[in-house]
Amino acid sequence: MVVRDYESITKVLSDVGTVEERMRQVADVLWDRLAPTGVSWVGFYLPNDSNELVLGPSRNKPACSPIGLHGACGQVFTSGKPLVVRDVRELGESYVACDPRDQSEVVLPLIDADRRSYAVLDLDSFDIGAFDDRDVNGLTDVLKAAGLIWEQ
Repeated sequence: MVVRDYESITKVLSDVGTVEERMRQVADVLWDRLAPTGVSWVGFYLPNDSNELVLGPSRNKPACSPIGLHGACGQVFTSGKPLVVRDVRELGESYVACDPRDQSEVVLPLIDADRRSYAVLDLDSFDIGAFDDRDVNGLTDVLKAAGLIWEQ
C-alpha cells in the first residue's frame, strides 16, 4: 500500500465554479499527483435518466459509459457509502471491467445537502490492494475541499 499525500492536494483545490468545473479540477489534480503512486485512472460517474451512470470528468484512458448500477460505482451510488475493492476479482460478475489490467479500485459517493448521492468518484490501479481506508479518508477531504460533498 502506497501512502498518498492528500493534504497537499486539498491545498490546491478551489470550491469555486460549477460542479463540472470542480470535478474536472479534482480529476486533473488527482491524476497529476497520484498517477506516479500507481493510480491508473481517475474519474467521476453521474446518473442519467435510464438508471445508469455516465462518464463525467476523468483522466487517462477511455472508460466504459454508460454503466449499470450493478458494479462497484453503482453500488456506491445506490448505498451512499464508500467502497474499497482490494481485488476486483472478488466482485465476480458485479465488476464492470473497463480495463482488464485494473486490479483494485476505490469509489466514493458525492453526497448533496439532502444526503443523496449525485455522483461517484472512482480511482483504479493495476495493483492488487492499492487502496485502503486512508485513501477513503484522504479522498473525502479532497472532495470537501472542492465543495463536492456536503458537510454537516
